[in-house]
Amino acid sequence: MSDSTGSVLVVNSGSSSIKYQLVDPTTGEARASGIVERIGEAAGSVRHEVGDAVTQRELPVPDHGVGLRIVLGLFDEVGPSLADAHVVAVGHRVVQGGPRFSGPVLVDAEVERQIDELSPLAPLHNPPNLTGIRVARELLPDVPHVAVFDTAFFHDLPAAAATYAIDRDVAAAYQVRRYGAHGTSHQYVSREVAAFLGRPLEDTNTIVLHLGNGASASAVRGGHAVDTSMGLTPLEGLVMGTRSGDIDPAVLIHLQRNAGMSVDEIDDLLNRRSGLKGMSGENDLRAVHQLAADGDEHARTALEVYTHRIKKYVGAYAAVLGRVDAIAFTAGVGENDDQVRAGALEGLAPLGIELDAERNAGRKKAPTIISTDASRTTVVVLPTNEELAIARQAVEVAGAS
Repeated sequence: MSDSTGSVLVVNSGSSSIKYQLVDPTTGEARASGIVERIGEAAGSVRHEVGDAVTQRELPVPDHGVGLRIVLGLFDEVGPSLADAHVVAVGHRVVQGGPRFSGPVLVDAEVERQIDELSPLAPLHNPPNLTGIRVARELLPDVPHVAVFDTAFFHDLPAAAATYAIDRDVAAAYQVRRYGAHGTSHQYVSREVAAFLGRPLEDTNTIVLHLGNGASASAVRGGHAVDTSMGLTPLEGLVMGTRSGDIDPAVLIHLQRNAGMSVDEIDDLLNRRSGLKGMSGENDLRAVHQLAADGDEHARTALEVYTHRIKKYVGAYAAVLGRVDAIAFTAGVGENDDQVRAGALEGLAPLGIELDAERNAGRKKAPTIISTDASRTTVVVLPTNEELAIARQAVEVAGAS
Protein backbone atom coordinates (compact mmCIF):
# COMPACT_ATOMS: atom_id res chain seq x y z
CA MET A 1 0.00 0.00 0.00
CA SER A 2 1.34 3.44 -0.81
CA ASP A 3 1.35 6.28 1.68
CA SER A 4 -1.53 7.87 -0.20
CA THR A 5 -3.87 5.05 0.75
CA GLY A 6 -3.00 5.12 4.42
CA SER A 7 -1.59 3.38 7.46
CA VAL A 8 -3.03 2.53 10.86
CA LEU A 9 -1.38 3.23 14.20
CA VAL A 10 -2.22 0.31 16.50
CA VAL A 11 -1.98 1.06 20.24
CA ASN A 12 -2.07 -1.49 23.06
CA SER A 13 -1.95 0.24 26.44
CA GLY A 14 -1.18 -1.91 29.46
CA SER A 15 -1.00 -1.00 33.12
CA SER A 16 2.68 0.00 32.88
CA SER A 17 3.41 -0.20 29.15
CA ILE A 18 2.37 0.95 25.70
CA LYS A 19 2.96 -1.33 22.71
CA TYR A 20 2.46 0.20 19.29
CA GLN A 21 2.84 -0.55 15.60
CA LEU A 22 2.39 1.43 12.40
CA VAL A 23 0.75 -1.02 10.01
CA ASP A 24 -0.04 -1.13 6.33
CA PRO A 25 -3.44 -2.85 6.51
CA THR A 26 -3.27 -4.12 2.93
CA THR A 27 0.18 -5.70 2.81
CA GLY A 28 0.49 -6.36 6.54
CA GLU A 29 3.87 -4.61 6.62
CA ALA A 30 4.84 -3.19 10.00
CA ARG A 31 6.46 0.09 9.05
CA ALA A 32 7.47 0.77 12.64
CA SER A 33 6.89 -0.75 16.06
CA GLY A 34 7.90 -0.25 19.63
CA ILE A 35 7.19 -0.42 23.31
CA VAL A 36 7.24 1.96 26.24
CA GLU A 37 7.87 0.09 29.49
CA ARG A 38 7.95 0.76 33.24
CA ILE A 39 5.50 3.64 33.03
CA GLY A 40 5.17 5.29 36.44
CA GLU A 41 8.46 3.90 37.75
CA ALA A 42 11.62 5.88 38.44
CA ALA A 43 13.35 4.60 35.31
CA GLY A 44 11.30 3.92 32.19
CA SER A 45 12.41 2.71 28.77
CA VAL A 46 11.39 3.21 25.15
CA ARG A 47 12.28 1.01 22.18
CA HIS A 48 11.37 2.19 18.67
CA GLU A 49 12.10 -0.03 15.65
CA VAL A 50 12.05 0.92 11.99
CA GLY A 51 13.29 -1.98 9.88
CA ASP A 52 16.67 -2.97 11.31
CA ALA A 53 17.18 0.42 12.97
CA VAL A 54 16.50 0.44 16.70
CA THR A 55 16.28 3.53 18.90
CA GLN A 56 16.48 2.69 22.62
CA ARG A 57 16.18 5.23 25.42
CA GLU A 58 16.10 5.07 29.20
CA LEU A 59 14.19 7.94 30.77
CA PRO A 60 11.39 8.60 33.27
CA VAL A 61 7.91 8.00 31.86
CA PRO A 62 5.59 9.18 34.64
CA ASP A 63 2.30 8.42 32.86
CA HIS A 64 0.71 7.24 29.62
CA GLY A 65 0.36 10.81 28.36
CA VAL A 66 4.10 11.35 28.56
CA GLY A 67 4.68 7.90 27.04
CA LEU A 68 2.54 8.57 23.98
CA ARG A 69 4.09 12.01 23.52
CA ILE A 70 7.52 10.35 23.49
CA VAL A 71 6.30 7.84 20.88
CA LEU A 72 4.90 10.56 18.61
CA GLY A 73 8.14 12.50 19.03
CA LEU A 74 10.15 9.48 17.88
CA PHE A 75 8.01 9.18 14.75
CA ASP A 76 8.89 12.81 14.02
CA GLU A 77 12.56 12.42 14.94
CA VAL A 78 13.60 9.07 13.45
CA GLY A 79 10.56 8.24 11.34
CA PRO A 80 8.57 7.22 9.63
CA SER A 81 6.66 10.50 9.66
CA LEU A 82 3.04 9.93 10.62
CA ALA A 83 2.05 12.80 8.33
CA ASP A 84 3.78 11.16 5.36
CA ALA A 85 2.39 7.76 6.34
CA HIS A 86 -1.13 9.21 6.08
CA VAL A 87 -2.58 7.66 9.23
CA VAL A 88 -6.24 6.96 8.46
CA ALA A 89 -7.13 5.48 11.85
CA VAL A 90 -5.81 4.60 15.28
CA GLY A 91 -6.79 1.11 16.41
CA HIS A 92 -6.92 0.42 20.14
CA ARG A 93 -6.91 -3.01 21.74
CA VAL A 94 -9.48 -3.26 24.53
CA VAL A 95 -9.65 -6.50 26.51
CA GLN A 96 -13.23 -6.52 27.78
CA GLY A 97 -16.22 -5.54 25.66
CA GLY A 98 -18.75 -7.27 27.90
CA PRO A 99 -22.20 -8.07 26.53
CA ARG A 100 -22.35 -4.71 24.72
CA PHE A 101 -19.69 -4.85 22.03
CA SER A 102 -19.89 -7.59 19.42
CA GLY A 103 -17.41 -5.93 17.06
CA PRO A 104 -15.10 -2.94 16.64
CA VAL A 105 -16.59 0.53 17.19
CA LEU A 106 -15.69 4.13 16.47
CA VAL A 107 -14.69 5.71 19.79
CA ASP A 108 -16.67 8.63 21.15
CA ALA A 109 -17.45 9.84 24.66
CA GLU A 110 -20.22 7.27 25.08
CA VAL A 111 -17.98 4.37 24.05
CA GLU A 112 -15.34 5.61 26.52
CA ARG A 113 -17.99 5.66 29.24
CA GLN A 114 -19.09 2.12 28.48
CA ILE A 115 -15.51 0.80 28.43
CA ASP A 116 -15.08 2.40 31.84
CA GLU A 117 -18.28 0.79 33.12
CA LEU A 118 -16.97 -2.62 32.04
CA SER A 119 -13.78 -2.21 34.10
CA PRO A 120 -15.02 -4.41 36.99
CA LEU A 121 -14.96 -7.34 34.52
CA ALA A 122 -11.31 -6.62 33.59
CA PRO A 123 -9.84 -4.44 36.35
CA LEU A 124 -6.24 -5.12 35.28
CA HIS A 125 -6.84 -4.33 31.61
CA ASN A 126 -9.72 -1.99 30.76
CA PRO A 127 -8.54 1.01 32.84
CA PRO A 128 -5.12 1.24 31.11
CA ASN A 129 -6.76 0.48 27.74
CA LEU A 130 -9.08 3.43 28.34
CA THR A 131 -6.24 5.68 29.45
CA GLY A 132 -4.43 4.98 26.19
CA ILE A 133 -7.55 5.79 24.19
CA ARG A 134 -8.12 9.09 25.97
CA VAL A 135 -4.53 10.22 25.65
CA ALA A 136 -4.30 9.20 21.99
CA ARG A 137 -7.54 10.99 21.14
CA GLU A 138 -6.16 14.11 22.80
CA LEU A 139 -2.85 13.93 20.91
CA LEU A 140 -4.33 12.82 17.56
CA PRO A 141 -7.71 14.55 17.53
CA ASP A 142 -8.16 14.65 13.74
CA VAL A 143 -7.91 10.89 13.18
CA PRO A 144 -10.75 8.40 13.84
CA HIS A 145 -10.05 6.12 16.81
CA VAL A 146 -11.45 2.59 16.80
CA ALA A 147 -11.77 0.20 19.76
CA VAL A 148 -11.24 -3.48 18.93
CA PHE A 149 -12.32 -5.84 21.69
CA ASP A 150 -10.63 -9.11 22.71
CA THR A 151 -14.03 -10.51 23.65
CA ALA A 152 -15.92 -9.64 20.46
CA PHE A 153 -15.18 -12.89 18.60
CA PHE A 154 -16.77 -14.80 21.48
CA HIS A 155 -19.76 -12.48 21.93
CA ASP A 156 -22.15 -14.92 20.27
CA LEU A 157 -20.99 -18.15 21.89
CA PRO A 158 -23.82 -20.68 22.21
CA ALA A 159 -25.60 -20.39 25.55
CA ALA A 160 -24.36 -23.87 26.51
CA ALA A 161 -20.77 -22.62 26.27
CA ALA A 162 -21.25 -19.09 27.59
CA THR A 163 -23.45 -19.78 30.62
CA TYR A 164 -22.11 -20.59 34.07
CA ALA A 165 -24.31 -22.89 36.18
CA ILE A 166 -24.97 -20.41 38.99
CA ASP A 167 -28.11 -18.61 40.14
CA ARG A 168 -29.37 -16.89 37.00
CA ASP A 169 -30.40 -13.71 38.82
CA VAL A 170 -26.93 -13.30 40.32
CA ALA A 171 -25.35 -13.97 36.94
CA ALA A 172 -27.57 -11.36 35.27
CA ALA A 173 -27.06 -8.73 37.97
CA TYR A 174 -23.27 -8.94 37.79
CA GLN A 175 -22.86 -9.81 34.09
CA VAL A 176 -21.32 -13.19 34.87
CA ARG A 177 -20.78 -15.30 31.75
CA ARG A 178 -17.94 -16.62 29.61
CA TYR A 179 -16.50 -13.72 27.63
CA GLY A 180 -13.20 -15.24 26.51
CA ALA A 181 -10.11 -13.28 25.49
CA HIS A 182 -7.47 -13.25 22.73
CA GLY A 183 -10.45 -13.14 20.36
CA THR A 184 -8.67 -10.99 17.80
CA SER A 185 -5.95 -13.64 17.51
CA HIS A 186 -8.37 -16.59 17.45
CA GLN A 187 -10.45 -14.98 14.71
CA TYR A 188 -7.41 -14.06 12.63
CA VAL A 189 -5.75 -17.47 12.94
CA SER A 190 -8.89 -19.50 12.25
CA ARG A 191 -9.49 -17.53 9.03
CA GLU A 192 -5.86 -17.69 7.93
CA VAL A 193 -5.72 -21.46 8.55
CA ALA A 194 -8.66 -22.05 6.24
CA ALA A 195 -7.06 -19.87 3.57
CA PHE A 196 -3.67 -21.55 4.00
CA LEU A 197 -5.22 -25.01 3.59
CA GLY A 198 -7.31 -23.87 0.64
CA ARG A 199 -10.56 -24.72 2.41
CA PRO A 200 -13.80 -22.69 2.49
CA LEU A 201 -13.98 -20.98 5.89
CA GLU A 202 -17.62 -21.96 6.30
CA ASP A 203 -16.69 -25.65 5.99
CA THR A 204 -13.64 -25.65 8.27
CA ASN A 205 -13.59 -26.72 11.93
CA THR A 206 -10.50 -25.54 13.78
CA ILE A 207 -9.06 -25.76 17.28
CA VAL A 208 -6.86 -22.70 17.85
CA LEU A 209 -4.20 -22.87 20.58
CA HIS A 210 -2.94 -19.37 21.40
CA LEU A 211 0.02 -20.14 23.63
CA GLY A 212 2.03 -17.29 25.11
CA ASN A 213 2.54 -15.95 28.62
CA GLY A 214 -1.24 -15.81 28.49
CA ALA A 215 -2.76 -18.87 26.86
CA SER A 216 -6.17 -19.83 25.53
CA ALA A 217 -7.89 -22.38 23.32
CA SER A 218 -10.93 -22.06 21.10
CA ALA A 219 -13.23 -24.26 19.05
CA VAL A 220 -14.22 -22.57 15.79
CA ARG A 221 -16.86 -24.01 13.48
CA GLY A 222 -17.16 -22.43 10.05
CA GLY A 223 -15.53 -19.19 11.18
CA HIS A 224 -17.71 -18.84 14.29
CA ALA A 225 -16.45 -19.52 17.81
CA VAL A 226 -18.47 -22.18 19.64
CA ASP A 227 -16.31 -22.47 22.78
CA THR A 228 -13.23 -20.97 24.40
CA SER A 229 -11.14 -21.66 27.48
CA MET A 230 -10.94 -18.21 29.07
CA GLY A 231 -14.01 -17.22 31.02
CA LEU A 232 -15.38 -14.18 32.83
CA THR A 233 -11.73 -13.10 32.98
CA PRO A 234 -8.51 -14.27 31.30
CA LEU A 235 -7.72 -16.40 34.37
CA GLU A 236 -9.72 -19.50 33.44
CA GLY A 237 -8.56 -22.31 31.19
CA LEU A 238 -5.03 -23.30 30.20
CA VAL A 239 -1.99 -23.08 32.48
CA MET A 240 -0.17 -19.80 31.80
CA GLY A 241 3.07 -18.08 32.73
CA THR A 242 1.83 -16.77 36.07
CA ARG A 243 -1.90 -17.67 36.01
CA SER A 244 -3.36 -20.90 37.30
CA GLY A 245 -5.99 -21.51 34.66
CA ASP A 246 -8.72 -23.97 35.70
CA ILE A 247 -8.96 -24.54 39.44
CA ASP A 248 -11.64 -25.85 41.81
CA PRO A 249 -13.44 -22.67 43.01
CA ALA A 250 -13.57 -24.19 46.48
CA VAL A 251 -9.79 -23.70 46.67
CA LEU A 252 -10.49 -19.98 47.05
CA ILE A 253 -12.91 -20.63 49.89
CA HIS A 254 -10.46 -23.04 51.50
CA LEU A 255 -7.63 -20.50 51.40
CA GLN A 256 -9.81 -17.75 52.80
CA ARG A 257 -11.15 -19.88 55.65
CA ASN A 258 -8.03 -21.83 56.57
CA ALA A 259 -5.12 -19.66 55.46
CA GLY A 260 -6.79 -16.35 56.28
CA MET A 261 -6.01 -15.02 52.81
CA SER A 262 -7.85 -11.91 51.68
CA VAL A 263 -9.55 -11.49 48.30
CA ASP A 264 -6.62 -9.37 47.11
CA GLU A 265 -4.09 -11.97 48.29
CA ILE A 266 -5.95 -14.76 46.48
CA ASP A 267 -6.19 -12.58 43.38
CA ASP A 268 -2.43 -12.02 43.51
CA LEU A 269 -1.80 -15.74 44.06
CA LEU A 270 -3.87 -16.93 41.09
CA ASN A 271 -2.87 -14.19 38.63
CA ARG A 272 0.78 -13.50 39.49
CA ARG A 273 2.19 -16.38 41.54
CA SER A 274 0.67 -19.44 39.90
CA GLY A 275 0.99 -21.20 36.55
CA LEU A 276 4.51 -22.11 35.47
CA LYS A 277 6.00 -19.60 37.91
CA GLY A 278 4.10 -21.03 40.85
CA MET A 279 5.10 -24.60 40.05
CA SER A 280 8.69 -24.12 38.89
CA GLY A 281 9.78 -20.65 39.99
CA GLU A 282 10.04 -19.50 36.35
CA ASN A 283 7.33 -18.17 34.05
CA ASP A 284 9.44 -18.28 30.86
CA LEU A 285 9.13 -21.71 29.25
CA ARG A 286 12.72 -21.56 28.00
CA ALA A 287 13.90 -21.34 31.60
CA VAL A 288 11.50 -24.11 32.65
CA HIS A 289 12.84 -26.40 29.91
CA GLN A 290 16.40 -25.73 31.08
CA LEU A 291 15.53 -26.49 34.68
CA ALA A 292 13.84 -29.71 33.62
CA ALA A 293 16.86 -30.69 31.51
CA ASP A 294 19.04 -30.10 34.57
CA GLY A 295 16.94 -32.55 36.58
CA ASP A 296 14.58 -30.20 38.44
CA GLU A 297 11.50 -32.31 39.28
CA HIS A 298 9.30 -29.24 39.90
CA ALA A 299 10.05 -28.01 36.40
CA ARG A 300 9.35 -31.42 34.89
CA THR A 301 6.01 -31.56 36.66
CA ALA A 302 5.22 -28.00 35.53
CA LEU A 303 5.78 -29.00 31.89
CA GLU A 304 3.63 -32.09 32.30
CA VAL A 305 0.80 -30.09 33.86
CA TYR A 306 1.10 -27.45 31.14
CA THR A 307 0.86 -29.87 28.21
CA HIS A 308 -1.68 -32.13 29.95
CA ARG A 309 -4.09 -29.18 30.28
CA ILE A 310 -3.73 -28.34 26.57
CA LYS A 311 -4.37 -31.97 25.65
CA LYS A 312 -7.56 -32.01 27.75
CA TYR A 313 -8.90 -29.00 25.87
CA VAL A 314 -8.00 -30.49 22.49
CA GLY A 315 -9.97 -33.60 23.39
CA ALA A 316 -12.90 -31.61 24.74
CA TYR A 317 -13.08 -29.39 21.69
CA ALA A 318 -12.80 -32.36 19.36
CA ALA A 319 -15.97 -33.61 21.07
CA VAL A 320 -17.65 -30.19 20.78
CA LEU A 321 -16.81 -29.84 17.07
CA GLY A 322 -17.43 -33.46 16.13
CA ARG A 323 -14.96 -33.15 13.25
CA VAL A 324 -11.64 -31.35 13.51
CA ASP A 325 -10.13 -30.28 10.21
CA ALA A 326 -7.23 -28.32 11.67
CA ILE A 327 -5.40 -27.62 14.91
CA ALA A 328 -3.45 -24.35 14.86
CA PHE A 329 -0.63 -23.45 17.22
CA THR A 330 0.08 -19.73 17.48
CA ALA A 331 1.64 -16.96 19.62
CA GLY A 332 5.08 -16.98 21.24
CA VAL A 333 5.07 -20.49 22.69
CA GLY A 334 2.88 -22.05 20.01
CA GLU A 335 5.09 -20.77 17.20
CA ASN A 336 8.47 -21.44 18.81
CA ASP A 337 8.31 -24.37 21.24
CA ASP A 338 8.33 -27.71 19.43
CA GLN A 339 8.51 -29.65 22.72
CA VAL A 340 5.24 -28.14 23.92
CA ARG A 341 3.57 -28.84 20.57
CA ALA A 342 4.70 -32.46 20.69
CA GLY A 343 3.72 -32.94 24.33
CA ALA A 344 0.29 -31.38 23.86
CA LEU A 345 -0.66 -33.80 21.06
CA GLU A 346 1.21 -36.90 22.17
CA GLY A 347 -0.94 -40.04 22.15
CA LEU A 348 -3.81 -38.53 20.16
CA ALA A 349 -3.42 -40.73 17.09
CA PRO A 350 -6.72 -42.52 17.94
CA LEU A 351 -8.39 -39.11 17.43
CA GLY A 352 -6.76 -38.78 14.03
CA ILE A 353 -4.06 -36.38 15.22
CA GLU A 354 -0.50 -37.36 14.28
CA LEU A 355 2.55 -35.08 14.39
CA ASP A 356 5.52 -35.50 12.09
CA ALA A 357 8.58 -35.08 14.33
CA GLU A 358 10.77 -33.71 11.54
CA ARG A 359 8.17 -31.21 10.35
CA ASN A 360 7.49 -30.12 13.93
CA ALA A 361 11.13 -29.47 14.79
CA GLY A 362 12.22 -25.90 15.49
CA ARG A 363 10.66 -22.46 15.38
CA LYS A 364 8.20 -21.53 12.67
CA LYS A 365 8.10 -18.01 11.24
CA ALA A 366 5.64 -18.84 8.46
CA PRO A 367 2.55 -21.06 8.18
CA THR A 368 3.78 -24.65 8.38
CA ILE A 369 2.05 -28.04 8.38
CA ILE A 370 3.57 -30.22 11.11
CA SER A 371 1.29 -33.27 10.95
CA THR A 372 1.91 -36.45 9.00
CA ASP A 373 0.33 -36.99 5.60
CA ALA A 374 -1.80 -39.74 7.17
CA SER A 375 -3.18 -37.49 9.94
CA ARG A 376 -6.94 -36.96 9.55
CA THR A 377 -6.54 -33.59 11.27
CA THR A 378 -4.04 -31.19 9.76
CA VAL A 379 -1.85 -29.61 12.44
CA VAL A 380 -0.48 -26.19 11.53
CA VAL A 381 1.78 -23.61 13.12
CA LEU A 382 0.40 -20.28 12.01
CA PRO A 383 1.95 -17.04 13.32
CA THR A 384 -0.66 -14.67 14.70
CA ASN A 385 -0.77 -11.01 13.80
CA GLU A 386 -3.12 -9.22 16.17
CA GLU A 387 -1.84 -5.80 15.11
CA LEU A 388 -2.73 -6.46 11.48
CA ALA A 389 -6.14 -7.79 12.50
CA ILE A 390 -6.78 -4.67 14.59
CA ALA A 391 -5.56 -2.42 11.78
CA ARG A 392 -7.89 -4.01 9.23
CA GLN A 393 -10.88 -3.78 11.54
CA ALA A 394 -10.04 -0.16 12.32
CA VAL A 395 -9.90 0.74 8.61
CA GLU A 396 -13.23 -0.98 8.01
CA VAL A 397 -14.95 0.90 10.82
CA ALA A 398 -13.29 4.26 10.08
CA GLY A 399 -14.13 3.96 6.39
CA ALA A 400 -17.77 3.33 7.20
CA SER A 401 -18.05 6.26 9.61
